[in-house]
Amino acid sequence: MEPLAGRPLAAVTARPAGARGRGWLWAEFVALYAGAPLAIALFLNPDWMFAALFGFTLVGLGLIWLTGEFDWRELVRGWGRVRWGRTAAFALFVGATGFLIMAATRPGFVPYLSPERLRFLAVLWLLYPLLSALPQELIFRALFFHRYAPLLPDPRAARLVNAAVFALAHLMYWSVVVAVMTFVGGWIFARVYQLRGFAAVWMLHAVAGNVLFTVGMGTYFWSGNVVRPF
Repeated sequence: MEPLAGRPLAAVTARPAGARGRGWLWAEFVALYAGAPLAIALFLNPDWMFAALFGFTLVGLGLIWLTGEFDWRELVRGWGRVRWGRTAAFALFVGATGFLIMAATRPGFVPYLSPERLRFLAVLWLLYPLLSALPQELIFRALFFHRYAPLLPDPRAARLVNAAVFALAHLMYWSVVVAVMTFVGGWIFARVYQLRGFAAVWMLHAVAGNVLFTVGMGTYFWSGNVVRPF
């Protein structure tokens, strides 16, 4: 399928880089998308996960600005390209998958909806899109496909690398389940970003995250539950 607006991916993101520039760009890419997640997974106190995400969001915004030629209006428009029916179908699929995983890995698991949990879910559905899905999409889709496009000019290869670094960023949870889910989710998010733009992938990520927490998978995706294997 064609990337967004039918243009080659590199043409809608960043200008080509020279050999020396590519070397520096690769070093920056590896530091940001491999070195930093490894350091966080190995050394960061889990209580500081959101602070780290906020810090990386600021760094990401700065790098997007430094790269130039980014249409910042894309972050707040493009809602007409959202396919709401497919988003709803994806939410149902994610919910069913999450429920089956919980049933298989947590014997006796039954989702409950007490008044306290309903209040928690209401707050979660309101805040997760802004405090988690939005910064993640800025870092892993907007920044990735804008600044580092010269390194990955093939859209298919770019999707695979994007899925891999998105999964690596979740190493901090030390879970095979999380690694597999974030790799698959990262590939889907990358494809949607290439085809539909920022608003569509932000909405898809927000809905998927909220649904996973609703069916009980917060036990895998909650920093308070992180236990390092050493």
